[in-house]
Amino acid sequence: MIDLSVRGLVKGFEQGNDILKGITFDVNAGERVGILGRNGCGKTTFFRILSGELQPDAGTVSIAAGRRLGLISQIPVYPDGWTTEDVLREAHRRLYDMEARMNELTARMASDNSPALLAEYDRLSENFRRLGGYDMEHERNRVANGLDIPAEMRAQPFDSLSGGEKTRVNLARLILEDTDILLLDEPTNHLDIDSIQWLEDFLVNNGKAVVVISHDRAFVDNITTRTIEVTMGRIYDYKVNYSQYLVLRQDRRIQQQKAYDEQQKMIAETKEFIERFKGTYSKTLQVQSRVRMLEKLEILEVDEEDTSALRLKFPPAPNSGKYPVIAEELTKDYDGHIVFQDAHFTIEKGEKVAFVGRNGEGKSTLVKCIMGEIPYNGKLTLGYNVKIGYFAQNQASLMDESLTVFQTIDDVTPLELKHKIKDMLGAFMFSGDDIDKKVKVLSGGERTRLAMIKLLLSPVNLLILDEPTNHLDLRTKDILKNALKEFDGTLIVVSHDRDFLTGLVHKVYEFGNKKVKEHLEDIQGFLRKKKMENLREIERKNG
Repeated sequence: MIDLSVRGLVKGFEQGNDILKGITFDVNAGERVGILGRNGCGKTTFFRILSGELQPDAGTVSIAAGRRLGLISQIPVYPDGWTTEDVLREAHRRLYDMEARMNELTARMASDNSPALLAEYDRLSENFRRLGGYDMEHERNRVANGLDIPAEMRAQPFDSLSGGEKTRVNLARLILEDTDILLLDEPTNHLDIDSIQWLEDFLVNNGKAVVVISHDRAFVDNITTRTIEVTMGRIYDYKVNYSQYLVLRQDRRIQQQKAYDEQQKMIAETKEFIERFKGTYSKTLQVQSRVRMLEKLEILEVDEEDTSALRLKFPPAPNSGKYPVIAEELTKDYDGHIVFQDAHFTIEKGEKVAFVGRNGEGKSTLVKCIMGEIPYNGKLTLGYNVKIGYFAQNQASLMDESLTVFQTIDDVTPLELKHKIKDMLGAFMFSGDDIDKKVKVLSGGERTRLAMIKLLLSPVNLLILDEPTNHLDLRTKDILKNALKEFDGTLIVVSHDRDFLTGLVHKVYEFGNKKVKEHLEDIQGFLRKKKMENLREIERKNG
């Protein structure tokens, strides 16, 4: 059964160039499709058309009769005073309305046993059961727990939540709604590792069709069964996940290049023939035939590759002591609420470690302790000659939005490097008119790249990065990861991105239950161990 049908989509810009050129495809019931492509290729435009937020210049998007589409394009405005729980309950508005009508009918049937009332009640009761009305509270709790929305957050006014928390709550509401097709744009950006794994299991097992844009490679690999690449206004449709798609795309490009080279060779030989014999009477018909052939020839294209290489290299790390960070009996609480207590750990020079755990368990709090930004109890020692470079989770939003890209970097560049500002900006894909853009008009990815330039302007030997990959595309994340692998200092990275951490860190600190637990293995080893521990916990509960 086809849930979503796209036919001949065309969308152009004012410059006259079509960003989408006659795109056609179907999404079947239960399919999980990843939409991929380089920055600026039209993915977001494509998604906005699918969601109905943007109208195409030509073509249609149609949803099968009786099927419902669910999406989060932007955070809705809810009535004043609504709590997070009210927002979650709104997902079941249809069921609550049915329940209210059933209660009304029950009251009326106490004095009126007419067949019409009884028939309406039976019909409503069956629909209520079929749509999960008797399980909606249990389902709401299950989804809220899976996406790390605890009871205290559910009681809070929705307007008091952070942007990331609001996004998480609206994702939960979307999942709870009675929909058949989910459109998800970067759904893992504000989720921790446990919540991402829960979401993966849900999407794989719930039977809904899913269309997703995501820069989280592991997430895309784990949930999708099909990959649609948007490139040069067209799409290529692969019935495989992301990793397999990369292999097939490379094969396709090799074949395209071969066909292109052969055609160019034929064109050159034909032009040479025309030039040589254009004045020869006996060859007139052959010359004219070849001229007509060239005029009608459709020139083959080779799909563009994203060659906007981010040439990222951290300066050599100044020498530091053997142990840049030592924590002893470290405890942090806020007004009596303990975030973590009695933490003991030592990070050695040159080590690359990850801080992982559920949201709110103290990862960013410990970073702030190391930075000296907040008080704590216990002992925290920074080693000899430690020079810290810090990328905060909200670093990109802390910049002065009234400044231009150039001014932002000029303000923090040492005098001896002023002549290299344009070179540095160019290395981070800011060139031409880009350097005169105001920070306020930059995308999340552009702001993150700008913040990274600021981080590179002074040599450090301890890099602390708090969620550095949010808003970065897959290619830029790879380049950042490779640069961090080559960084010769010490690295602490707070991240939920499993693919980014794989091969980068070799020790994991897990935050949870007010503890900081050291794991002497890489992220994959940690995840294997954690899953086994979770299984043992389930077995104990079922025993």
